[in-house]
Amino acid sequence: MDRTRSGKPGLGVWALIVALIALVVLTFLPTPYVIQRPGPVYDTLGTATGTDGEQVPLISVEGAETFETGGTLDLTTVQVVGNRERTPSWFELALAWMDWSRAVVPLDSVFPEGVTTEQRDERNAMLMVDSQHEATAAALNELGYDTGAKVVVQEAVADAPADGLLEGEDVITAIDGTPVTSATQLREAIQKAGGDPVALTVLRAGEEKTVEVTPEEHTENDVTTWLIGITLRTDYDFEVDVTLQLDNVGGPSAGMMFALGIIDTLTEGELNGGHNIAGTGTIDAEGTVGPIGGIRQKLYGARDAGADFFLAPASNCDEVVGHVPDGLQVIRTATLEESLDALEVIAADGDVSSLPTCELAGS
Repeated sequence: MDRTRSGKPGLGVWALIVALIALVVLTFLPTPYVIQRPGPVYDTLGTATGTDGEQVPLISVEGAETFETGGTLDLTTVQVVGNRERTPSWFELALAWMDWSRAVVPLDSVFPEGVTTEQRDERNAMLMVDSQHEATAAALNELGYDTGAKVVVQEAVADAPADGLLEGEDVITAIDGTPVTSATQLREAIQKAGGDPVALTVLRAGEEKTVEVTPEEHTENDVTTWLIGITLRTDYDFEVDVTLQLDNVGGPSAGMMFALGIIDTLTEGELNGGHNIAGTGTIDAEGTVGPIGGIRQKLYGARDAGADFFLAPASNCDEVVGHVPDGLQVIRTATLEESLDALEVIAADGDVSSLPTCELAGS
């Protein structure tokens, strides 16, 4: 008897049925991953939709003369698909793996165990506020304004050297007689002491006190630091009233682009020469540009938004090399000053090929 003509499904049909069933099952099975993709791009020189649905400027200034700007200074963002309540399906992950502009990352790296989506959003919102303060301080410092910086103790860690000696809301004004102007300077002075006691002058409820604290040694990944066990914040009293408005975006990575936008708003001429420029990077009051996450997705988002140049933190260069989309030139930067130098060349239509870029280690 010829079994191929019996009307029963052949092996190929059964294989297809099994594959389809497996695909349906995989579609609904939870996964331990989320997807990062390019998010919205916002021009710090332009407007965005506010909470009331109206367009509001990302940067507004009172108390100083402002000037017309041109081109764009875009900050870039990353959107995360999935969370602990609902992770992407295996089918969605497969599609993301085939898309250069997306990344599949472990769930725990974005949503740590025990942290809800709401808690993560709240933390990112706080980081954005802190970033905006630091960006304003960096820009005003660059322009020669007094930022009225005060280094304030947030809290003293239990059983750490500072426990019982320093309190929340103490303002640290000096270390070993040297005025303290930033948290970075304070940390560097503690490291320089090398474990020797340091004398901290503090203002507590308006009264000046001096306390002596002996740092303790802390080693992690073969790197030794000296800690006194406090968390800090920096409060500012700016001469110029700068308001930064951007809803539904969290994290600290917009800092550098906000600082550049503030400088452009407060200075004559077009900082970018009328070009479309995007970028990313954290920033502190001293103008140091730091690393961020999701830079590959931000590169694609910038390219799709029409940017010609992208300012990337030097500390992210290992993630940039080999992942720059066509039509976008990446410029490496480690400080606000380096970013301004690059913009000066671009604005003057100078030799942009001479600007620093990301390269492979050793090249």
